[in-house]
Amino acid sequence: MSARNSQANKAAARERLRAERERQAKKDKVRRQIIVGVSIVGVLAAAGGIGYFIMQANKPTAWEAAKDAKVVRPKNTEGDNGTTVVIGKPTATKTLELYEDSRCPICATFEQAAGETVKKDVDAGKYKIKYIGATFIDKSDNGEGSKNALSALGAALNVSPDAFMEYKAALYSAKFHPEERDDKFAKDDYLIEVADSVPALKNNAAFRKAVEDGTYDAWALKMSATFDSSGVEGTPTLKVDGKKLTVEGSDNTPMTVEQFNAAIDNALKG
Repeated sequence: MSARNSQANKAAARERLRAERERQAKKDKVRRQIIVGVSIVGVLAAAGGIGYFIMQANKPTAWEAAKDAKVVRPKNTEGDNGTTVVIGKPTATKTLELYEDSRCPICATFEQAAGETVKKDVDAGKYKIKYIGATFIDKSDNGEGSKNALSALGAALNVSPDAFMEYKAALYSAKFHPEERDDKFAKDDYLIEVADSVPALKNNAAFRKAVEDGTYDAWALKMSATFDSSGVEGTPTLKVDGKKLTVEGSDNTPMTVEQFNAAIDNALKG
């Protein structure tokens, strides 16, 4: 090989090496730009995600929002915000005040024993009932079932007084009433499942929508406030003419049909 060819080959090799180094440098630059870009996007996404979660954390819950929401009054109610719920024949001269919390196990015991008797008496015009719903178990157990069931009762009352009475009985029934610490009533699907046992509510699209939308949530809170201001300290509490119904010789609420009949008959004489 001549010296000239040798020099030419060396120069060509150097040129190829230089070109390869330039290509590699360009690739490395592009790679660094991509990495930086992806990192920036990741940081922005993380910041956006953190911001979103902060916003969600500070967003009021449905029940917190309901405190300031406009009250939608169910049909068949009276008084401020529709919290006066009186059911019965207009000719009935006496009214049984009934204070209950939907999650209350003792209320369930009373309803399972004497609920049908109360309904028959009301239907017969023996007396009316005035219902006052409570939610204090939610407060003590940090739950939502009492409020949610009360809201659903408002949806049932909007259908009819009979639907309200039958739905209340179903909620307290041995079949559907959960243990006190089991917050089943917080689930809309479960409240709708219970409602399917009531003919007027089964497959009732308007009732279902009201439960799922929380239409009567604000009303339920107002009703609960009515209970809180009543001076009643526990459920179930029964009153006629402002006087508590008790088992004779005690301060206990009548829990059997016999005890209830004796107490109500005595109260109606007054």
